[in-house]
Amino acid sequence: MAKAKANATISPETQQDAMRVAKATQKPGQTKAQTKLIAQGIEKGIAQYKKEQKAKAREQDKARKKQQNKPSSAAPVKASQAPVDDPYPR
Repeated sequence: MAKAKANATISPETQQDAMRVAKATQKPGQTKAQTKLIAQGIEKGIAQYKKEQKAKAREQDKARKKQQNKPSSAAPVKASQAPVDDPYPR
């Protein structure tokens, strides 16, 4: 049974952040190996969060570009053509 390789490597900053969080939540009597496993889980969570945020930003960018490239179907209304509601008719 072969392990699936991760597509992206986890940055050293993320690893440090994960270890810092794992140490901050460490329970008394917890071994270093257990803390390291917890840190790895946190790293995976951070990586997944970043991946989701990148995908979300990419979709928003696509929508924004599509909106910019799309010609306006409705003709702009000139001020002289706009209906005016006169609150005080004469």
